[in-house]
Amino acid sequence: MPRFPRNFQPGYCYHITTRCNNREFRLTRNECREVFLYAIKKAKDKFGFKLYALCIMSNHVHYLLEPAQPEELPKIMHWLNWYTAMCFNRMLKRTGHFWEKRYHSTGFANTDKKRALNTLRYILLFTKSGKPLSKPLSYEERGFDFSPFPSREGQGGFIQRKKNNNNL
Repeated sequence: MPRFPRNFQPGYCYHITTRCNNREFRLTRNECREVFLYAIKKAKDKFGFKLYALCIMSNHVHYLLEPAQPEELPKIMHWLNWYTAMCFNRMLKRTGHFWEKRYHSTGFANTDKKRALNTLRYILLFTKSGKPLSKPLSYEERGFDFSPFPSREGQGGFIQRKKNNNNL
């Protein structure tokens, strides 16, 4: 069956998901999360997109991002999937495909506040168990090292936090 072409629009945000090959639980190690967050930072520096939300689950990842130019989304995702697959395969001492199929994306106008809030709610209320929460936890409580939301200093970014043995 042929693939349908993606429809990229200027001024759109995209909810993107990408899943580990064979739905395997490959993103459970803290080192994998650190590599993934490092790759996100490098991709942001390289492509200049806006990252509004990120949720790293044990076998898939959710993003809400807005590319600077709509035609850059495939380049962003190609680079992220290539870079992380290369790192993860090396780290986990494996070969072959790391990510399953193509990434899935749905776009909406960046002026559609209701859709943006619903998408943010969906992404941020996910837990590691896959069950939704009644209210979002802080990024530190959820074990994230990155927050796309402004800190007290007015910028989103990586959060410095103490390492402990409870983090997966």
